[in-house]
Amino acid sequence: MLDEIQKEILNIEKSHKVEILYAVESGSRAWGFASPDSDFDIRFIYKQPSDFYLSLWEKPDVIEFMTDKNLDGSGWDLPKALRLLSKSNVPLIEWLFSPIIYKKNEAFLSEMQAFAKECFSPIKSVHHYISTTKNFIEECSLEKVKLKSYFYALRTSLASQWIIETNTIPPVAFSDLVIIAPTNIQNKISEIQAIKSIQDEKYLHPNDTEITKYLLNSIEQNIEIAKNMPDGKKMYSELENFYLNILKNDYI
Repeated sequence: MLDEIQKEILNIEKSHKVEILYAVESGSRAWGFASPDSDFDIRFIYKQPSDFYLSLWEKPDVIEFMTDKNLDGSGWDLPKALRLLSKSNVPLIEWLFSPIIYKKNEAFLSEMQAFAKECFSPIKSVHHYISTTKNFIEECSLEKVKLKSYFYALRTSLASQWIIETNTIPPVAFSDLVIIAPTNIQNKISEIQAIKSIQDEKYLHPNDTEITKYLLNSIEQNIEIAKNMPDGKKMYSELENFYLNILKNDYI
């Protein structure tokens, strides 16, 4: 599958006449709890030829594709990515620290990761993760639960907790987040992760009241604490200089 992904990246560059600066896996495969039939979620940042950015008219800044081999791709144009980074966009920051990388420009990634750490907003990120946990809590309270829902809720709940405890970007790999969970929840996660690794996405698991209770309690506690979290740094001029240097080919 890696060969297929690399071919698709080259195809996108050729067909759209862009340069992909960075491409990674996102979603459950990057987090470490994919099911056998999970899609490959390919996310990337690309650069157009410099003249493209001189146009007076607004142009598309997203490239998306889906193949018959379960490759689900979505990429953002460089200016869009930098604007979102200035706002501490959580999905983008997760891309920048994904453990599964398909293509990278070393200098570009190093600078982007450094900016991500400076722009990172604990308060915005905690609220993002709390909101995501809440989106899954209703399904996690049903008599039969998709394991995907449990894992999405647990990951975002633990990411919230990580930020509250450290004021830093939480790890992308779920295995690195689990260590801050209570021992009983770690044991529960190990049990359902073993099941998820061999079941497809449609599998329904009997409700685990211990996990559901933990999720509900964490939402309540984290919402209260999040009110006093700090914001990130405003790096507008630094990001613009970085962008202009890239267009002048000083960085890459």
